[in-house]
Amino acid sequence: MILELDCGNSFIKWRVIHAVDAVIAGGGIVDSDQALLAEIAAVHGLRLTGARMVSVRSEDETEALCRLLGDTFAIQVHVAQPAKAMAGVINGYEDHLRLGMDRWLAALGAYHLAKGACLVIDLGTAGKADFVATDGEHLGGYICPGMPLMRSQLRTHTRRIRYDDASAERALGSLAPGRSTVEAVERGCVLMLQGFARIQIEQARALWGDDFTVFLTGGDAPLVRDAAPQARIVPDLVFVGLAMACPLN
Repeated sequence: MILELDCGNSFIKWRVIHAVDAVIAGGGIVDSDQALLAEIAAVHGLRLTGARMVSVRSEDETEALCRLLGDTFAIQVHVAQPAKAMAGVINGYEDHLRLGMDRWLAALGAYHLAKGACLVIDLGTAGKADFVATDGEHLGGYICPGMPLMRSQLRTHTRRIRYDDASAERALGSLAPGRSTVEAVERGCVLMLQGFARIQIEQARALWGDDFTVFLTGGDAPLVRDAAPQARIVPDLVFVGLAMACPLN
């Protein structure tokens, strides 16, 4: 079994797959290293032979987690590293070391699946878009606040905006003009994300006509489904690229 980890700024997404056929044996999202260890240990029939990780954490934090996993499960953790080119994709950043590893791996995975020009829209803590041309050249991309950041900023800097997560979830049952603060905020943020997605698709169409594939990934991808009906929703797109960057036998 292989452990795969996507360590973001706020959460750790993980899954355990069988090495032979990549069938998922377990997985989830946690907010702490200790919660991660507990959930991994609870996977039925757990027999880890290795692990691979993508991390946007600091080097010290990433190394500490690798040691913790190694000590707990007696495995070596392989961490994906930046590259100027890999699997037919050419890193488009002026300094390839500065492109976030999550974006880079998502681009690798998308190009592998699309076999041609593609647009990756990743909606998590931040909203991100990346363009990969037919020949594999990464053309760059865009970053904006995602739902968690927009919601947090409004709650932090506007005294009268106070509501709980359950109210937020109920508010997203419709996108009609809000008749309460929670509805106005939640629906307004969703419309901003949908606008972001539509603009990226317009940009891609200006570059490639209709000959490209749109991928939606990240926890909030379903919120913009209506704005990108032609898109493929691939929740584990980063893991597709991670397997390419860190192949394990």
